[in-house]
Amino acid sequence: MERDENILELSSVSKVYGEGHTEIRAVDRVGFSVAMGEIVLIMGPSGSGKTTLLSIAGGLMTPSAGEVNVSGQTLTSLSRRALSRLRLRKIGFVFQAFNLLGGLSAQENVALVMNLAGRKDKSVDRDSRELLSRLGLGERLGHVPADLSGGEKQRVAVARALANDPPLILADEPTGNLDSRSGREVMLLMSDLARERRKAVVIVTHDNRIMSIADRILWLEDGRLSAGDVSAGDVG
Repeated sequence: MERDENILELSSVSKVYGEGHTEIRAVDRVGFSVAMGEIVLIMGPSGSGKTTLLSIAGGLMTPSAGEVNVSGQTLTSLSRRALSRLRLRKIGFVFQAFNLLGGLSAQENVALVMNLAGRKDKSVDRDSRELLSRLGLGERLGHVPADLSGGEKQRVAVARALANDPPLILADEPTGNLDSRSGREVMLLMSDLARERRKAVVIVTHDNRIMSIADRILWLEDGRLSAGDVSAGDVG
């Protein structure tokens, strides 16, 4: 895929709760696209609709209006099974709360995602080890989440998001539970791997410290994007 090929496209997407005088427009006619190899930050104040927008982009939430297209497929046209299959193979998710399975080791958390995609061969062990090692966890493969620091847990989460080599990575406040140093280290590692593997990355964040990794910054407020992209010097 070329750099100018869009992997994610949102067209006039809205999410409305309630109706009449109780209506709340969490996302209001938002449209943007993300190309392969591009890292985009979505920033804005708390309650601006950032997480709702990311959930819609990843097929975790259905928009009230508008369309979301991932890898050439319109999400609202897919059956529940087809949508689940697309998310597993085409989208990697990174969450603020890590969302690791506490009873599994770091390597098992990553290998599980590969298994769910239908991989059962010996390459699962090799590839999960390699991913975690690239993220500095080569000595922590057998540790369960309770024995890992916050930064280590998020590195496992990044490895899990990359496990099936999806073209699109969506991250929701990935540094929210990390200190300044750990957060920046994890984001630099993720951005390096994403660029190396030519992933499109969308990060919802309020963390000005990671703005330097972005190709573009979009500003969302009251559910609406600003008229144009925001440069690093315009925020914070």
